[in-house]
Amino acid sequence: MPFLVPRNSLLITHPVYLLPPSSFILYTPPMPELILVVDDEPKVARLARDYLEKNGFRVITAADGQAALAMARRDKPDLIILDLMLSYIDGREVCRILRRESDVPIIMLTALSEEIDQVTGLEIGADDYITKPFSVRALVARVRALLRRTRGDVKSHGILRAGGLEIDPDKYTAVFDGNPIKLTPNEFKLLYVLASRAGQTFTREQLLEDLHGAASSVDRSVDSHIKNIRKKLENASGNPMIETVYGIGYRFIDVDKK
Repeated sequence: MPFLVPRNSLLITHPVYLLPPSSFILYTPPMPELILVVDDEPKVARLARDYLEKNGFRVITAADGQAALAMARRDKPDLIILDLMLSYIDGREVCRILRRESDVPIIMLTALSEEIDQVTGLEIGADDYITKPFSVRALVARVRALLRRTRGDVKSHGILRAGGLEIDPDKYTAVFDGNPIKLTPNEFKLLYVLASRAGQTFTREQLLEDLHGAASSVDRSVDSHIKNIRKKLENASGNPMIETVYGIGYRFIDVDKK
């Protein structure tokens, strides 16, 4: 709701009630981010909704894939939490369709034992995943972290260039020879981390720390993200740009030393 605030509160030398009307401007607070929670289990959807709303987000919910697509197109959420097991249209297909239509950040919900679903979800465009049963605090932390990356809240150290690749952390863009490379927020962050220290080997745990602030021995999301990044870079450049250091992790190939 808009309200009046002094034009320059730092220069106020009189009580606010003595200031003339011309000293105020109409201020509209920014709208909280809108989260779409998609899950066919009412208890799960309600739990996620209540805790997200408690933490300042606006939340809408859908119980099936068809409703999820309709709400995503109509309401334009800032982030979607998507269960893979849905009726009418399953979560994988919803993810594929959404990714063709927009860059909206997607966190998928999956059972702990369904590693193949986790990998598949990341490969078709999801940005992150969290396993059921999940901690609501962990879910909110993942939502906040992904929204920060989507907004481009990364420390800027200038444009990175490697051969024909150019990575701009301020614009959150990557191009090769002038042609844009479409990356998810997590893919962009991983590419930036690797390319900013070309030739240095990063362990999976180090990369997970950069993505989520915590590492897990069962979290294989880095492998899927790297696979996607490699494919996109090689499609753009025709050459491999990230290599696997077996038993350790990954490194960006230092083109200046080749």
